[in-house]
Amino acid sequence: MIFISKYLVPNGYYGFTFFPFVFLKSKQLKKNKVLLNHEKIHLKQQLEMIILPFYMVYITEFVIRLFQYKDWNKAYRNISFEREAYINEANLDYLTTRKFWSFLKYLCNHDI
Repeated sequence: MIFISKYLVPNGYYGFTFFPFVFLKSKQLKKNKVLLNHEKIHLKQQLEMIILPFYMVYITEFVIRLFQYKDWNKAYRNISFEREAYINEANLDYLTTRKFWSFLKYLCNHDI
């Protein structure tokens, strides 16, 4: 289910996913297939990790990346979940071929 909220989506971001919801900054973004695919990848990640552990790992990895890069945006973009979503967001068929826990292969590859 998609919700539109310019107040819930943090500045500098177009959307975020909190299973089972996708929040977008504006109504026009519902037409952005690449953004929606990015968020659907996160839905799949969250579901396969039984939701709560996803957020625990996400936050832990973000903190580690923040210490590593000392830059908020670089830390965020190098979280394995984000790396998988950003690298594959333009491939609209990605979720049909994606293997279980595919984010793991993005855990050690850094710097996007």
